[in-house]
Formats: sequence, C-alpha cells, structure tokens
Amino acid sequence: MIPFFDRVRYRHSLKEQAIDVASQTCITRDNIAVEVDGILYLQVIDPQKASYGIEDYCFASIQIAQTTMRSVIGKLELDRTFEERETINTSIVDAVDKASDPWGVKITRYEVKNITPP
Repeated sequence: MIPFFDRVRYRHSLKEQAIDVASQTCITRDNIAVEVDGILYLQVIDPQKASYGIEDYCFASIQIAQTTMRSVIGKLELDRTFEERETINTSIVDAVDKASDPWGVKITRYEVKNITPP
C-alpha cells in the first residue's frame, strides 16, 4: 500500500456475529397467522468475498432467513411448529449457508426465539 493514495476500503470482524431477525407474520398450513422471530449467527470466512461478492451480507442473510422461515412454517401445522423448532432451525441454516457460500460467509446456526400464535 502506498500511504495517502491507497487506503483500506472494508473492515470485517472475523468473529462470530449474532444478528437479530425481526419478527414477521407467517401462515401455517392450517391457515393460522403466527409471529416468528429469531437470531442468526454468522461468521466471515473470506473477507475478500464478503467485501466484493455482495453489497451487504448481513442484510442478504437476514432476508434469506426470513423467506426460508416463511416457507418452512408454511409446511407445518400450528401444533407442530412448537415441536419442530429444531427442524426449522436446521432447514434455515442449510438454506442460508448454501446461499451465502459465494459471499465468504459461514452461517453457524439459527435459533427461533419466539413463536407467537394469535
């Protein structure tokens, strides 16, 4: 690097980050609307890909987690949503981790915080 001409554009923490996924309304298979929120844990593995592969990897990861959560909740009935938390968490981690691989980000886990029925 040449001082005064070159500068560091991006700085990423290589520590695991916990990101709050906002509450959203999901409709179960038996047409009941539930409020679901969670926490997404991720870690930057490749800073170059995280800098130049996508504009905002945190926002994109949250969006994929939310759409996957709606999809998974939509396949379950209300009674089973409380029993199948582990299945929901696993399927969200698999989907988001596969999508975030080109961004240099590893999704370590996802936890459903609250499932609030009407």
